[in-house]
Amino acid sequence: MFSPFFDRRRFLQGCALGAAAFTTPGLFAEELIATPRLTEGPFYPDKLPLDTDNDLLIVNDSITPAIGQITHLTGKILGPTGQALRNAIIEIWQVDANGAYIHSADSSNGRNDKNFQGYGRFMTDSKGQYYFRTIKPVPYPGRTPHIHVAVSRNGRRILTTQILVNGHPQNDGDMVAHGVRDPLALETILVDFKPLRESKIGELTANFDIVIGRTFDELAEGAIHGAIGPSERDGRR
Repeated sequence: MFSPFFDRRRFLQGCALGAAAFTTPGLFAEELIATPRLTEGPFYPDKLPLDTDNDLLIVNDSITPAIGQITHLTGKILGPTGQALRNAIIEIWQVDANGAYIHSADSSNGRNDKNFQGYGRFMTDSKGQYYFRTIKPVPYPGRTPHIHVAVSRNGRRILTTQILVNGHPQNDGDMVAHGVRDPLALETILVDFKPLRESKIGELTANFDIVIGRTFDELAEGAIHGAIGPSERDGRR
């Protein structure tokens, strides 16, 4: 079930394909700015948790929630002209409030928040929508706060990217952010974490709409290789 907290941050230069979207010569439809591909990093879980649902704050039947600022993360996965990508699997993984990944090679391993799932997945609905309950990301040594995101369809990985906290001071010195040369593309991964109205415990909402920069025909032909799981190992986090 989707959260009522769908505040729908603007669809990357306009969901209605309006003035902020750009036109590609030779195409009949205007295209949205594609979400940039970013490194997977070395800490995609090497052993998935038993609980892999979209609520990262509660592990299995535990009644003790994870530490951190509760965030309702929502969004849509879209094709280049704004069409919904349904039945896509979106995965997220991130450090807990102590800065630890659920990965055996992470030097922080051992001081993990045992109540934080660290990884979750969700299948988009007919409108391309997804929802996660997680925590606002915290800094990691050498990195600005971020959430890793991967999108797969028909068993194939079609996009790996990251969410950054819009306005965070560490973004300017972040090596991954610097790798996005196009300022408009960079804007698409800078996400606002806003207070949830009427929340008495300081919850946040964040909306991240993802634009896959390939046509659905290309996806169906299997032109993009990979699958649910690690696909890029370049040592970045």
